[in-house]
Amino acid sequence: MQNQPQQTQSQLAQAQAGQSQNGQMQSQSGPVPCLDGYETGSFFDEVVDQDACARPDAVALVDLINRLPSGELNRRQLAIERSLYQMGITFTVYSDSAGTEKIMPFDIVPRIIAPDVWTHIDSGLKQRIRALNRFLSDIYNERKIIEDGIIPASIVDSCPAYLPQCRGLRPPHDVWCHITGTDLVRDNDGNVFVLEDNLRCPSGVSYVLQNRSVMKRNFPQAFTASMVRPVSDYPARLYQMLRRMAPAHITNPNVVVLTPGVYNSAYYEHSYLAHQMGVELVEGRDLLVKDDRVYMRTTDGLQSVDVIYRRVDDTFLDPKVFNPKSVLGVPGLMSAYRAGNVALANAPGTGVADDKVVYAYVPEMIRYYLGEEPILSNVPTYLCDREEDRAYVLDHLDELVVKAAGESGGYGILIGPHATPEERQEFAEKIIENPRNYIAQPTLQLSRVPTMVGDHLEGRHVDLRPYILCDGPDDVWVLPGGLTRVALKKGCLVVNSSQGGGSKDTWVVAQAGEAIARV
Repeated sequence: MQNQPQQTQSQLAQAQAGQSQNGQMQSQSGPVPCLDGYETGSFFDEVVDQDACARPDAVALVDLINRLPSGELNRRQLAIERSLYQMGITFTVYSDSAGTEKIMPFDIVPRIIAPDVWTHIDSGLKQRIRALNRFLSDIYNERKIIEDGIIPASIVDSCPAYLPQCRGLRPPHDVWCHITGTDLVRDNDGNVFVLEDNLRCPSGVSYVLQNRSVMKRNFPQAFTASMVRPVSDYPARLYQMLRRMAPAHITNPNVVVLTPGVYNSAYYEHSYLAHQMGVELVEGRDLLVKDDRVYMRTTDGLQSVDVIYRRVDDTFLDPKVFNPKSVLGVPGLMSAYRAGNVALANAPGTGVADDKVVYAYVPEMIRYYLGEEPILSNVPTYLCDREEDRAYVLDHLDELVVKAAGESGGYGILIGPHATPEERQEFAEKIIENPRNYIAQPTLQLSRVPTMVGDHLEGRHVDLRPYILCDGPDDVWVLPGGLTRVALKKGCLVVNSSQGGGSKDTWVVAQAGEAIARV
C-alpha cells in the first residue's frame, strides 16, 4: 500500500471547531447559535459542531438562517435555482436517457473554511504542483526518477495518458500544468487529504464564479460579516498568466480558448471563460497551421494566434501526431508548438499525472524533487498491480473503494460497503484481468455540510476542488475557495455532477491583511 506518515492536522480541526482540549465550545461574544433539529450523526460537519452549534467562522451564517422566517431559506433556494436556469449554467451527461443537457444543481448553504485550514491547504497544493511539474518534465526527458528507482518505468510507460510523442518537449519556463484542479476531502477528524489530481482540462471553475455571484445577492449581510476572500479575480489572473506564456518575441499576444464544440459537457464553461477574458472562443476548424505558425480564420483574413488555452483532450489536439481520426484539433499544431511559435495551456502529455496509479507516488515525488515532506497527505492507496496489495483488495472488497486508474467523473468506481455481491464479483474479475488499471482505498467518512432537502436541512457529504494557476516552476497561485461538490443523495459518497451531485459556494475566511470580497 502506498502511503506516507500522516501530517498531524488535529490542531487545525480543533481550531476550526473553536474547542479547547476538553472539547468545550469557546465563545467570547455570548451564546453560540445552533441549528435546531439538525443532526450531525457520527460525521465531521464543517459548519456546525457535534451539538449542531456554529463553528467560530460560521456564526453569522447560522445566526442568519435561524432569523429567517419559516420557509424563507427554501424560497431563496428556489430563487437561486431559477436564476441559474435563466443564466443557462449547464453541463452534459451523455449517459442520461432523460436528456443530456442539465442545469447544475446548487445548494444554498455555503461551505466555510477557516483561515488556518486554508493556509494548510494552500501551502500543500503549491508544494504538490511544484513537484508534479518537475515530474512531468523529468519523465518526458531525462527520466531520472525512474533511473533512481522511485517509480517503476512500467507504471509510467503503461499509463494510457503517457504520450511518447511528447518526449523531448520543453514547455516555456518548464511549466507543464498551468491550470490544475485538485480534489480534496476531509475525514471524520477534519483532516485534509488529496483524493486526485486533474492536470489535463480541469473543469468547474465557472460554477465557482457563478455560485459566488448568486450567493452574494441572497446572503449579503452574512457574506459581509463572514469576511470572505474573493474569487472574482480568477478570469483576470488566468488571462494575465496566458499572456505571459506567449513566445518571447510577441509583445501583444493573441489568446484564444480552444473548445471541442457545443456538444462538449463543459461547453458552457469554455464560452463563459472566453467571454470573461475578452478572447475568442474557437474550434479546431477555426484554426490552421502555416509554416509552423497558428492562424485563426476571420472575416478579415488570417489572424495569428500566440497562446491557446485548450479544452480539448491531448490525443485530439493534432491528427498528424496523435489520433488521426480527430476532427477536433488542428493539423500541424504540435509542430508549431515544438517550434516555439505558440504556447499551449496545459502542455500536452500532462494526463499521465492524472492517472490514479501514478497519484500514489506523488508523496515520493515531493520528497525526491523538493526534498520536503508532503504537507497534504494522499488517501492510503493499494495498487492492484502489486501481488500483495491485490490479494488484500480481493479479500476486502466489501470494505474498500475501488477505482479504475484512467476514469473520471465518478465512473468506474466500486464503493464496496454499498455494493451488491454481484457488483463486487464483477469488479474482482476486472481486477484479475487487468490489475494495472485498478487501485483501492479505504472508505473515508467524508465530512458533511448542511444541505437543503425539501424544506429543511440535512447533512450531505462534500469534497473540494481548488483551482491552481502556475506561472513558473515556483510561481503558483491557488484560488481561495474552489468548487465544493455535494452528494445530494442521502448517504452517497459520489459527489460528481454526472452522478447526481451538486455544488455549493465555498467561503474561505480572510486573515488580517488579506483582501475581502465585496458584495
